[in-house]
Amino acid sequence: MTIELNFTINEKKITLKTEPNRRLLDILRQELNLTGTKEGCAIGECGACTVVMNGKAVNSCLVLAPQINGAEILTVEGLEKDQRLHFLQENFLKHGAVQCGFCTPGMLMSAYALLSKNPNPTEAEVKEAIAGNLCRCTGYKQIIDAILETEGDIK
Repeated sequence: MTIELNFTINEKKITLKTEPNRRLLDILRQELNLTGTKEGCAIGECGACTVVMNGKAVNSCLVLAPQINGAEILTVEGLEKDQRLHFLQENFLKHGAVQCGFCTPGMLMSAYALLSKNPNPTEAEVKEAIAGNLCRCTGYKQIIDAILETEGDIK
């Protein structure tokens, strides 16, 4: 059995048919070729697959296909505009918050969701926002510093 889904991803309207037991993560990577979203643990523990859905950071490995019908989704590929990195991406580079890079897309999306609602978070609020994202390389200080260095409107 297949279902038809209509949703918006990175500001583009999408219609596709898929099986109802498919995960958003698989649809992104296999159907839409948006491979920036990574699969780490597949059980919602590591945050590597984080995307923003309807304004909230979610683990795409835990979202089933029917849940995305009518949704607005933003992936790490959607941060870049007109071939320019988003200021969050620039800040991650500037602060050395990108090392192996595996956690980076999820960290960026968790940070984006936070800054969309709270453009001037405290360090404690940043730590809480990225608590579901695991990094094995940086020790988090560079990531937190990059997120705290906001430059106005997140969009």
